[in-house]
Amino acid sequence: MRVQLFVTCLVDQFRPSVGEATVEILERCGCTVEFDDRQTCCGQPAFNSGHHEEAKAVVARTIDLLAEWLDEGGDAIVCPSGSCSAMIAHSSELLADDPVRSEKARRVAERTWELTQFLIDEMKIDDLESSWKGTITLHDACHGLRDLGIRDQPRRLLAKVKGLEVKECASCDRCCGFGGTFSVNYPLISGAMADDKIEEIDASGVDAVVSGDVSCLMQLEGRLQATNSRVKALHLAQLLVERDAGS
Repeated sequence: MRVQLFVTCLVDQFRPSVGEATVEILERCGCTVEFDDRQTCCGQPAFNSGHHEEAKAVVARTIDLLAEWLDEGGDAIVCPSGSCSAMIAHSSELLADDPVRSEKARRVAERTWELTQFLIDEMKIDDLESSWKGTITLHDACHGLRDLGIRDQPRRLLAKVKGLEVKECASCDRCCGFGGTFSVNYPLISGAMADDKIEEIDASGVDAVVSGDVSCLMQLEGRLQATNSRVKALHLAQLLVERDAGS
């Protein structure tokens, strides 16, 4: 299967190891992974800030590039982020006043998957022969959970990781407070929301908090470091890519 990696801005700029891990996982599953270095943003920051016309220009370019690749025989677009995947899923609505691009966006959305969705729902793979010794808890990122319905997929993948224990915290589905520009415009509220979560995470005794969105991980990691916590913040792909030596 030919897969286009939609890497996302935050992965590209702040945690490229997530992109590298995603590629390795997809190749492990037999996919041929391609990457168009003309990629830019999905348009979500501008859209969430209320700049819808500016967002349209960004979204339109992204849709044009991805639609072109699908027309050349590509099979699926995979993104290690629920929030960016959700933005692509709704791009046809944003571009509704441009029927041609709106139709392109609809086709692109049909072939775009968040990473765990792709592995579980499309590839029907739940065991990546991963190994990670330690205890983690999950943070269900808002867009993935509430917009795309992603909850069981990461848990099914983690259940097959050798040496891993998963502890469910009561706040696993509670917003971390990032919300893109929300954290910039309302830093005190944003920080307080994160602190509510990390207080429980820290008290649980886990080694790491794991999520499918780098944006949430940046928020939680910043607050964890500010409190001198030993808990790490890991993207799901960074954990799933790990294997026993020699595997």
